Amino acid sequence: MKLLLALGSDETFNNVSHCLKPRGFDLIRYNQVIKAMDNIDEVDPSAIIISARDFPRHWKTMVQFVRIERSREDCPIILLRGENFPVEESTKASFLGVSGIVNEALDTQTEIEHLEEILGRFVSMGERRRNRRLTSELWHKFAFAFVHPAAKTLLTGRIKNISVGGLSFLPDNPPLLENIALNAELNECTLRVGDSMLSPICRLTRTGQIVTLEFVSFPDTEEDTIKDYIESLQQEDVNKDENGWIEVTII
Repeated sequence: MKLLLALGSDETFNNVSHCLKPRGFDLIRYNQVIKAMDNIDEVDPSAIIISARDFPRHWKTMVQFVRIERSREDCPIILLRGENFPVEESTKASFLGVSGIVNEALDTQTEIEHLEEILGRFVSMGERRRNRRLTSELWHKFAFAFVHPAAKTLLTGRIKNISVGGLSFLPDNPPLLENIALNAELNECTLRVGDSMLSPICRLTRTGQIVTLEFVSFPDTEEDTIKDYIESLQQEDVNKDENGWIEVTII
């Protein structure tokens, strides 16, 4: 499934990519609205996301252009709004054929679920997820901490979701992460999985209220340990909804 993104901000692209790429979409990004419009027929997207903050005037032009030949059912359009998006603009968006409006920051689980819910009304999602996120009860044994690569301080948080490919968590002290560059590799990480303590090398892929890390590698057979533990929970039918969140406390 192809998802066309008209986004000027690299940060916004990273946020959208983190949320939707694991859901099976092939993301095709354009930095210019006119270029995106020129390639609509060639790309033939399943859905479109456009930033009203990056393109405050041209988003209306693009929506009108798309709706000439593509209905809401054929190609949903999601508008990403900034902090100061007037109510009257929301009314115009609905009138022109926008399928839904989401906060561009995508920094809360509510906003992420809203984005997925809008897309889920129109397109099939999730069939190609490589690593299923796990929904867990409080008694599931997950915990994570890592050492700041420069300051050498220990950073902890509350895990929100986890898969064989990575995890997301709420940091206990978000300002301590501000000077860690995106895509930085973190070599001093500790991950508790069941009764095992693992030492993955991680890559920081998103910062903010929710921090996301990708597992780069595991020593020896540790990757099998996390895979087996997650699969055992899924086999017990604990994971009823792959879009759920893990609510556990760092220990």
